[in-house]
Amino acid sequence: MKRFERIFKYIGVYKGKLVWYVICTILGTLFGIFSIAMLSPFLSLIIGDPGKADATKQAIESNAATHYVSDFLNGVIQEHGKIYALAVICLFIIVATLLKNLFIYLSNLISAPIRSAITTKLRNDLYEKILVLPVGYFTDQKKGDIISRMTNDVAEIESSVVSTMEGLIKDPLTILGYLICMVVLSPMLSLFLLVLLPVTGFVIGRISRTLKRQSQDAAEKLGGALSIMDETLGGIRVVKAFLAEKLLRGRFEKVNHDIFLIRNKMNSRRDLASPLTEVLGVAVLAIILYAGGILAIKYNSFPGNDLMAYIAFFAIIINPAKNLSTAFFNIQRGAAAIERVEELLQAPVIVEDKGILPLDFQQSIEFRNVSFGYGEHTILKNINLVIPKGKTVALVGSSGAGKSTLADLVPRFHDISSGQLLIDGTDIREYSLNALRSQISIVTQEPILFNDSIAQNISLGKPAASKEEIVQAAKIANALHFIEQKEEGFDTNIGDRGSKLSGGEKQRLTIARAVLKNPPILILDEATSSLDTESERLVQDAINNMMQNRTSLVIAHRLSTIRHADEIIVLQKGEIAERGTHADLLAQGGIYSRLIALQEVK
Repeated sequence: MKRFERIFKYIGVYKGKLVWYVICTILGTLFGIFSIAMLSPFLSLIIGDPGKADATKQAIESNAATHYVSDFLNGVIQEHGKIYALAVICLFIIVATLLKNLFIYLSNLISAPIRSAITTKLRNDLYEKILVLPVGYFTDQKKGDIISRMTNDVAEIESSVVSTMEGLIKDPLTILGYLICMVVLSPMLSLFLLVLLPVTGFVIGRISRTLKRQSQDAAEKLGGALSIMDETLGGIRVVKAFLAEKLLRGRFEKVNHDIFLIRNKMNSRRDLASPLTEVLGVAVLAIILYAGGILAIKYNSFPGNDLMAYIAFFAIIINPAKNLSTAFFNIQRGAAAIERVEELLQAPVIVEDKGILPLDFQQSIEFRNVSFGYGEHTILKNINLVIPKGKTVALVGSSGAGKSTLADLVPRFHDISSGQLLIDGTDIREYSLNALRSQISIVTQEPILFNDSIAQNISLGKPAASKEEIVQAAKIANALHFIEQKEEGFDTNIGDRGSKLSGGEKQRLTIARAVLKNPPILILDEATSSLDTESERLVQDAINNMMQNRTSLVIAHRLSTIRHADEIIVLQKGEIAERGTHADLLAQGGIYSRLIALQEVK
């Protein structure tokens, strides 16, 4: 049960409500028992032997457990007659049944909000975990698989585990209550149950054992299907341009068919639980009928009225037993979903926020013998670099040289493997992540926007910004003109990932977002490399406006944009190969000079 530890932890928050749930369940069970127990005196009245002194006396002698009820009915019969006593018994049965269902309803009323709260808390914890995981985690994971864990696996837990948790309290209590009554009525017959019920449980357990593995396979396949869907939606133009519809359709249909086969097997086993339990239950019932009949007819040791009550108790047990077996099947199926969710929740947060110092950037950013890598793969080696406040440093080099990785170390998207990364002479790990990242804005090569209004996208880093501040940021980013041409202006929804905007418009919005945050440190990751000439000019002008009086780390693909950088760093295979100003590097005639020649920069 260790795998369900998190679910139990969530349930533990509602201890008070659980106590009331258990109380209502016990009361519902007791009134259910009472309504069935009244069958014994009822049958005594109907089929009692007239030759005997009294039907009630027969009931009293037959079982001490019914002494008080029978004693009461005996008094009623003596005072009002059997017909009146019969009416009293029927009234008792109605009232007991009413109270039973009232308490069952109250127990459900208590448990339903708890079930919803558990899955809500689980989704919140998953989303919070995704937000704190390092950027490197997502490079190794399929986005579709993460989405599948957030949606399908949580839904699976909700339907197969959380929804059956209450059954693990209610059904065992119900079964236990009725079994106690059955033992009181006939210890001999109940001995058969102690032998037969474990055999029934063993058969059900054998069938359900493979559900967990099948459920895990289905979840992984669904994650693959969601990844294909995400890639298709993100690259739909390329898919159509290269006539790749048939190829992707084939991939998706194969994965989807695998899911179909696995779920068919799962459902066939799950759906077997209820009928199998019922068949086994009826088989046990038949054995009880036969054995009870022998006790009643041959040995005259078990009155017929008590035998009927015993059979009624057992018949009532069959339904909660079916529910319990179905719950067992469902929990086996949900165990795989819990493992996948726990794998995400337990993923190590490599970049830990243990710093406590505030940060007000004043002096410099310094890389001191910094190295970084994933496992045995080294990406950066012995980087020594100082970026004074107010200066612009550009990073150039071929793809894979480590430019973006070096820039990602400043906001601690990754932590360095060795060396020191200092801001104002203090290791950046001493600053809180919130304090550090509040001093930094990033403009990436691919504009990252959200399906919201223009104003909400610009104010992402400063949600409380006034309309005037948003307009001013858009003006500095050369975005005000095209925004005002939109029918709804700043309230215009830009669509999924800014699909309603051109490339240049999207990039200028990301610059406006960075401007509004107004940080002292800027990281520009090839912000103009994917734009046409006109858009590049507008975006570059916006960048130049934004860079004024700020410390900038610029990753450049088009070298014309970094001519005026205070220092240019040329990276090659994770090491600094050359450094200097534009003029210095040209004079050296090395790597930078060759890159300039390739781009025909004059």
